[in-house]
Amino acid sequence: MNRTIRIPSIGAMLMLVVVLITVSAQISGVSAQGVTPLNEHTALLENERNTIDIIERFGSSVVAVNVEILGERLNPFGDQFNLPNQPELRQGSGSGFVIDERGRMITNFHVIQGALESNSVTLLENATISVSFPDGSVEAEVRVVGANPDNDLALLELVDPDALPAGTVPLLFADSSGLRVGQKVIAIGNPFGLQSTVTTGIVSAVGRELTSVGQIEIPMIQTDAAINPGNSGGPLLNSSGELIGINTAIIPGQGLGGRPGNLGIGFAVPVDLLADSLAGLESGGLTGLAAARATILERPRLGIGIASLRGVPEAVRSSLDLPTSGIVITSVVPDGPADRAGIIGPQFDAEVGGQTFPAGGDIILEVEGEVVEDNVDIIDIVLSKQVGDSLTLTVWRGGDTRDVTVELFVVDEPATEN
Repeated sequence: MNRTIRIPSIGAMLMLVVVLITVSAQISGVSAQGVTPLNEHTALLENERNTIDIIERFGSSVVAVNVEILGERLNPFGDQFNLPNQPELRQGSGSGFVIDERGRMITNFHVIQGALESNSVTLLENATISVSFPDGSVEAEVRVVGANPDNDLALLELVDPDALPAGTVPLLFADSSGLRVGQKVIAIGNPFGLQSTVTTGIVSAVGRELTSVGQIEIPMIQTDAAINPGNSGGPLLNSSGELIGINTAIIPGQGLGGRPGNLGIGFAVPVDLLADSLAGLESGGLTGLAAARATILERPRLGIGIASLRGVPEAVRSSLDLPTSGIVITSVVPDGPADRAGIIGPQFDAEVGGQTFPAGGDIILEVEGEVVEDNVDIIDIVLSKQVGDSLTLTVWRGGDTRDVTVELFVVDEPATEN
């Protein structure tokens, strides 16, 4: 007996194959490629879980700092073409993070500096500073409480304290003096406007001396965690989620649209400098050495010009039989504090190796018993004093060392360093 065998259509066969594969995958727990996937939770490495836990707990505290300045666009053709000036909106962005339950935040001074009046934390009339939280809430306006250009730090507070999202967890401060090269770090920020971007790396080095906005060298943390324009002011965290630094600068490579980008060498201000500066930031206004320099002509001074012996070649120091370190007096203001105390400047020029160096004057070795090696060492001490205060200088002259007491007062002559 002949049997008729019906052959299903090609479409029906394909549908059958798809169904069988789907059922097979559901039964066996394997993917369509025949590979059994790992359980997501158990597959995460300990390092990955650590990063995820930190971001989930503290990520909400990191904000984007937005700066807008409305100015006048210049007429590039000059006055002969009577073109109307048009308002031009200049925009910038950086990062910041919450440090307390009141919602006060830290960012870099250089992030918001352009929106402030010179030598002040007062906002320009045509400028605004606001922050955006990761929860996507409306931008919140902030004011600058205080700033320390020396350490490139600024303290912000919400104009409306109720704008702080519920559940925001302030960052905890670590002790950056105990940092070890090679330990893990996490950077969170707003690079190129991409909010809440997370990168990881290690501490590449500590104590890297770099010049800050205030032209003061500070010991930075170096890291290879990717830091780009917009990361400035954001936190650098350790594997406990504690703040160890404030991301501040990079050695740039080439980024988006030819803009500077990450080259694997970034720098952060150590959190210990923030801790030391916090009281001054909370007191308001500009603080630190750079701020004091802005009003130096109104403050008491020594009335001297100075230069560090660090800048004098060793061969010259040896030829002139100079100390190995100290501060050279390069000039003395007549009838100034130092002049009245008997301090003298260079008495002649010495030529060594074809170069001329001031010689025969006094060299300051110590101030109030503290060794001084750089100009900033003396400047910092002097600017902390008031009119009528006295300083004891340990001074070297011609191989002899003696102590000299100098009474400080305001010097009318503006041609000195101190």
